[in-house]
Amino acid sequence: MQTPGGQHYPPKFYHLLLQPDLLGGWTLVREWGQQGSAGRTKKVHFATREEAESALIASRDVQIGRGYRVVFVQGLENRL
Repeated sequence: MQTPGGQHYPPKFYHLLLQPDLLGGWTLVREWGQQGSAGRTKKVHFATREEAESALIASRDVQIGRGYRVVFVQGLENRL
């Protein structure tokens, strides 16, 4: 996701990614910042894919409320 930039600042990005772990759980990776600079990353572990997907959707909805737009969706299923 990203926000449009202004005259005096670059666009911001917010990246959400689900990754399976080696023990059967899932990790939600969130990365955000201004384009062209180092971003911040936070990882949260979940026991099930359903819990991780719910957290991803909730995070996406919060960011859409803050003005971010979804610019691409990739994955096994485009149901988010």
